[in-house]
Amino acid sequence: MDKRKNNGGHSTKAKSGFDKRKNEYRKALEKAATVHDVVKVIEAVKAKAVNKQDIQAAKLFLEYYLGKPDQSLDIKSDGESISFKELINFGKSKS
Repeated sequence: MDKRKNNGGHSTKAKSGFDKRKNEYRKALEKAATVHDVVKVIEAVKAKAVNKQDIQAAKLFLEYYLGKPDQSLDIKSDGESISFKELINFGKSKS
């Protein structure tokens, strides 16, 4: 049985668009790091990706620089039509 309705109306989701619990940590990070520090970290990740050919570092750098790629599915046919209705029902017995 789903007991979420019994939590007294206290959602774990942030209602105002940001999580108040994480704000204090973000403020601390802003105080501790300068823009120059952030640039140095990014340069270090990039250097590790390029110089050491580190795939994880390259992936991290590119995800922050370009954004994560969208998942897509390429469907190609050699001029033949595909019936997705038949494909979905493939293997199901007809009654």
